[in-house]
Amino acid sequence: MERHPPGQGGDRVLRLLRRPLSRRPTDERLLVSEIFEGGRPRGERRDLGTLTEPAREVPVYRTCDVLVVGGGPSGTAAAVAAARLGADVVLLERYNHLGGLSTGGLVIWIDRMSDWSGQLVIRGFAEEIMDRLPKEAVAGPARKDWGSKDAASAAYWAQRTAAFHGIVTWSPTVDPERLKLASQEIVIEQKIHLAFHCWAALPLLEEGKVRGAFFESKAGRRAVRAKMVVDATGDGDLFARAGAACETDIEAADIHHCINTAWLLGGIDMNRWLEFRTREPEPFARFMARGREQLRAFDRPFVSWRNDIALFMGPRHSGFSALDVDDQSEVEIRSRRLMAQHLDFYRAHAPGFENAFLLLGAPQLGVRHARRLVGMKKMLRAHWPTAQVFSDEIGVTPSVSPKFPNLSIPYGCLVPAELDGLLACGRHISCDPNSHGFMREIPQCWITGQAAGAAAALAASRGVEPRAVEIGELQSALVRQGVYLHNRERNSCQAEARHHSAPIT
Repeated sequence: MERHPPGQGGDRVLRLLRRPLSRRPTDERLLVSEIFEGGRPRGERRDLGTLTEPAREVPVYRTCDVLVVGGGPSGTAAAVAAARLGADVVLLERYNHLGGLSTGGLVIWIDRMSDWSGQLVIRGFAEEIMDRLPKEAVAGPARKDWGSKDAASAAYWAQRTAAFHGIVTWSPTVDPERLKLASQEIVIEQKIHLAFHCWAALPLLEEGKVRGAFFESKAGRRAVRAKMVVDATGDGDLFARAGAACETDIEAADIHHCINTAWLLGGIDMNRWLEFRTREPEPFARFMARGREQLRAFDRPFVSWRNDIALFMGPRHSGFSALDVDDQSEVEIRSRRLMAQHLDFYRAHAPGFENAFLLLGAPQLGVRHARRLVGMKKMLRAHWPTAQVFSDEIGVTPSVSPKFPNLSIPYGCLVPAELDGLLACGRHISCDPNSHGFMREIPQCWITGQAAGAAAALAASRGVEPRAVEIGELQSALVRQGVYLHNRERNSCQAEARHHSAPIT
């Protein structure tokens, strides 16, 4: 299929094309979906020249040991991990809530936290925050079923995004409001200075090293001075503006580069819908074909934490840039129009949707990829089959298929190859496009965020740059905070110290 740079490609609004992807999971990716091509129709931008912004004095808002920019999954985990090691932490968040795409983006399906044997490997902060949610705010299989290959159980949970390749996994769906509250309260408990409605604009550089950030708010421009900075923006805004190298290449057949605004429909009977989908394959196929014919960009619903709420995580749009304000605006417009169109179509034709209503369009745009750090190390597709355990491992992630072992996450993928004073975590860590397909997911962001926060606290305390952090000390600190590492000797104290870690002395 012809490909276009973001924002180019002519007037294709009525000619959205469906990429011929398999509807079955593969060894390369779990969540397969139709990808809808079509950048924003526009001509060349006029060159309107430039302006010179006058110099000004910027008030210093706070000073701290560790500044975390971005309160998504990785940023929240980073702030808590740093504070638990005794660091004075400031957390800046541009929205009015924590959780990022897991809450404001309605990515309420929390991807696999257990491996293919049923062992929980996404632990630490991730496990703790899930444990804090009320029972009614989480939907997923019981602990005893994780790793089950029972055909009936796997078939049931496969329709509820918790079984893949015939194996039941811990991949729950959660109430986003409860996750917002739990994230907020765990941050406040650690006496972290939390500042909402603050958009970090530029890194504060001193002798080429990052030593804080400038941000904008209703009060105007302010600055935070910090010994160490964690870039948890998701798009690498700070490290890119500080001059660190980044990559932007994508895996075209994977949804990891697509953008859309998710939404929720209420008044649903999801059990009726799932029964229709599984027991009436021919009518379901006709329904999907009719939807594609009428709406072109058409998607199916996912379950949520309640039977009466349906989650739409697409349609997913390709050919847009997450760094272009006009492209972002176009995706928002298209997605919200599609939300209303899907409501009308599903109410008219889908069992279980007769009384559906618009419940919520995500307040955050669903960006999956913009930039990836060029780090000291890089997670690669070539690592998948090797079972390599990195000496600087800071976490473990389940693989995308039972064909591959669990994957070791190296500390070096959080550390810029050259830039000092900053660590990166979340979906913009150093990895190739294939590995980005799952390393961008919520549980993996919790893991890399916790590691970045702990490392930043150690670096600030020891007076060294992130690249000089002693790996053994970092790994010991992470294990005390409940993180799972391949070295089982380091995991011996997890049971009694999972939610705690002594401050640095």
